[in-house]
Amino acid sequence: MNVSTVLDGLLDPLGRCLDAEPARRVVELRVSPSVPQRIDALAERANDGSLTSDEAGEYEALTNAADLISILKLKARQRLSPNYK
Repeated sequence: MNVSTVLDGLLDPLGRCLDAEPARRVVELRVSPSVPQRIDALAERANDGSLTSDEAGEYEALTNAADLISILKLKARQRLSPNYK
């Protein structure tokens, strides 16, 4: 079983819990501009090979959270789609 299949199994039920208004709020969610700036700074340090172990942990946590938010936004958009089943 691949990661995508497992994530779908975890997140599809959550997407089905969203009514229209909460789904719209998830789609419209915006993070503070400082968050992507921090991710970009850490990515640059990672590419340079100069991340500390603490920064590597922070970078992993931030990118994992960003990925999760992106997936939740996709599920919310699907929920709002007129073709949703």
